[in-house]
Amino acid sequence: MDMTNQPNDLPVAIIGAGPVGLAAAANLIERGLVPLIFESGHQAGASIRNWGHVRLFSPWRHNIDPASRRLLETTGWTEPRLSSLPYGAELVEQYLEPLATLPAIRNALHTSTTVTAVSRAGMDKTHSRGRDERPFLVRTETEDGTVEDHRVRAVIDASGTWAQPNPLGQAGLPAPGEAEAIARGLITAPLPDVTGADRACFSGKHVLVIGAGHSAANTLISLGQLAKNEPGTRISWAVRGSDTSGLYGGGDLDGLPARGQLGTRLRKLVEDGHIDVHISFTTTGFVAGNRLAVTGATPEGETTLEVDVLIPATGFRPDLGILREIRLELDPAVEAPRALGPLIDPEFHSCGTVPAHGAKELAHPDKDFYIAGMKSYGRAPTFLLATGYEQVRSIVAAIAGDMAAAGQVHLELPETGVCSTDLGGTCDAPSEASEPGDAAGSCCAAPEPVLIGIPTGLAHGRSGAE
Repeated sequence: MDMTNQPNDLPVAIIGAGPVGLAAAANLIERGLVPLIFESGHQAGASIRNWGHVRLFSPWRHNIDPASRRLLETTGWTEPRLSSLPYGAELVEQYLEPLATLPAIRNALHTSTTVTAVSRAGMDKTHSRGRDERPFLVRTETEDGTVEDHRVRAVIDASGTWAQPNPLGQAGLPAPGEAEAIARGLITAPLPDVTGADRACFSGKHVLVIGAGHSAANTLISLGQLAKNEPGTRISWAVRGSDTSGLYGGGDLDGLPARGQLGTRLRKLVEDGHIDVHISFTTTGFVAGNRLAVTGATPEGETTLEVDVLIPATGFRPDLGILREIRLELDPAVEAPRALGPLIDPEFHSCGTVPAHGAKELAHPDKDFYIAGMKSYGRAPTFLLATGYEQVRSIVAAIAGDMAAAGQVHLELPETGVCSTDLGGTCDAPSEASEPGDAAGSCCAAPEPVLIGIPTGLAHGRSGAE
């Protein structure tokens, strides 16, 4: 193959077969382009399956991509009730699985296939001459060790952030002893099924939750339910901030009622004394024995909490390692595309919603390479699936050469009802714990990937501050 050309009949690579990745595929199919989808998990929606017991904040009407709906409707697919709130497992079973089995997507989907690198065919990052005319090279590895290089006309990285949880220590680094505590099962995976499959890991034990986001709130409420029925179950919650009043969200003012209720329920548990809160707590070390000793720095000095098990809820970050040979332009703070970063930086955003954005804001110096979905938000905390669907609609239009459609972006997101960083800290979007027995998983294993998407209502960003 002549690597100096980029024939239009080459496929478009999509990394990740979650909701946004499959939405990208649906949009490509509608425009007569060929998707090539790589999913490291065994099935589409592999990351979501890890938290299938969790209910989303947003109703079905926010969680179905328009292009995907049009494809599904040709098969006689029955749309879920749009006002209901799906569990993660329902999102997979009622939407992603039917979408992934459509012949045009099924034939393009390569599961158990990990993308290990993305580059330009025949040239590394340092070479510029004729770069835009070269096809991309996507290197993959399957579970049996088979390595293959694929030449494609464009790349949409929708691989998410679930596989890259933030460390628990200070300064963005793992705390001393953190890796050993994870290996010994004293630190669990994010979003365990506290009242269901993982119940035995927490019943009658002293459980510490670290983090101040939606994951933390969801987990703490689940632990509160467990403690009602399991004597001896103790709940501690450690946060870095000095005041918990801003951690409960917008309550009745939230545009997504389930999200507002989450903060309200958490506040009541704290005020009623069911949760022991440790504020201004910065984790500095772990000692793993029969129990876990968690050392933290506080204004009063160093303190140590002795607990049986710790649930992390400190959010996620993008894995940029596979993109080392791609020319990226990222915001230095949140690791989102540079034009998007100031609009979503949790230190600077105010109330409102994320401005509509698409291919223009998500573009990088390497033409026709895009990061979409949760990964496009970098380290910013929260994300709505509808945001990702509009992103990939615009991106696919740009790849197809329809710049007018690519530039016509429209997005309306529910407001949070607060002028702060919402619940802060995590990028998942659960609402409330499931009933026992919904979905399986091992809470005593090393952390799996986590995440999903609900908006925090980010708006005006830094206003030029850098």
